[in-house]
Amino acid sequence: MSRTLRVFPVDAFTTVAGGGNPAMVALDAGQLGTAEMQRIASDHHQGDWAFALPASHTDADLDVRFFSPRKELPFVGHATLALHAVLDRLEPRALRRQHGATGIVEVRRTDTGEFSIRQAPPALGRVIEAAELREVLALLSLTPERLDSRGPVRIAGGASTRLLLGLADTAALDALAPRMSELAALSPRLGAQGYFLFVPRSEAGRLETESRMFCPAIGIDEDPVSGNAHAMLGIHLHALGLLPMADGMAKFTGRQGRHVGRPGQVSVAIELDDQRSPTAASIAGPAVVKEAVVLTLA
Repeated sequence: MSRTLRVFPVDAFTTVAGGGNPAMVALDAGQLGTAEMQRIASDHHQGDWAFALPASHTDADLDVRFFSPRKELPFVGHATLALHAVLDRLEPRALRRQHGATGIVEVRRTDTGEFSIRQAPPALGRVIEAAELREVLALLSLTPERLDSRGPVRIAGGASTRLLLGLADTAALDALAPRMSELAALSPRLGAQGYFLFVPRSEAGRLETESRMFCPAIGIDEDPVSGNAHAMLGIHLHALGLLPMADGMAKFTGRQGRHVGRPGQVSVAIELDDQRSPTAASIAGPAVVKEAVVLTLA
């Protein structure tokens, strides 16, 4: 007997259909096994998938598993936002708590109708060595002169890892010519599943960034708008002393997706203790939920 699966296509971190980062949200996925989830994500690749499952944790409202076309992922920021935009359309709630591979994540609907994802601050890892940096730059068609001299090139994250690489200006961001297969092969040696390149700009006491991200090792050549990487970037920029701080918070706005025709925006807030050490990181944005489709499963 055939089964069906209700699926919502969503554009995350945008207010415009066709902008931001696409994700697929599957509700009532408790009937599916791991292999079947991976097959669906591979066969119907219109963005990373979030599969909603019954809660297995007493402190959570639901469980979530995430899949790219190539593998299961521990956490995906834009797919989390997409999932909660769908859930809020069907049953509005100010707060939901999801449980997954990285633990409990709180998602709130803000007064502006956006969704804010709060989690523990991502870890900052090692600064890469000079020989590693030369290899990365060559594979991105960059020269050292195009780097932002204010901070080191380093790895961030835990279950998901990204190399954070600051550039001097937008022209350098526009000129990138990544060699995807070689970057994918480098990722396991480097210990970074993706490469997040950013340009910071300060104006009127506020910081904005524009970014590009390449993750060929997990099947995504260029990601339109990454929420998770922006949380890592927030911790990195705070450590460098580049983020404006007020009332126990450090904030900035990240823009991404222009280079792939899917512009979007992420609002990032880092919560600080009395010693100005990060205690939590939040990423927020809107989403466009499209009409549901029904997949027929064997």
